[in-house]
Amino acid sequence: MIGVRVKLTFPDELVREPIIARMVKELDIVPNIRRADVGEHSGWIICELDGDGTTVDGAVEWLRAEGVRVDLLGDVVES
Repeated sequence: MIGVRVKLTFPDELVREPIIARMVKELDIVPNIRRADVGEHSGWIICELDGDGTTVDGAVEWLRAEGVRVDLLGDVVES
C-alpha cells in the first residue's frame, strides 16, 4: 500500500459533483483529506490517496480525465 499527497483543484462546474465519492467507489482508493477550501464557484483539497501503486496512478489519471487539476505534492507514504 502506498500513498501520495496531492492538491486537487475543482473548477466551477465540478464543485457540486461527488468526485471523491465516485473515485472511492469506482477505483478502490482511500483518500485522507488534510485540508480543504470549497466555495460556491471553486475549491481545492489537499489529501493523501492510498492504495496499491497501480491504483493510485490510475486514480490520478482518472481525476485529471474528469477535469480536476491534480498537483503532486511530492510526499509518498508507504505502509
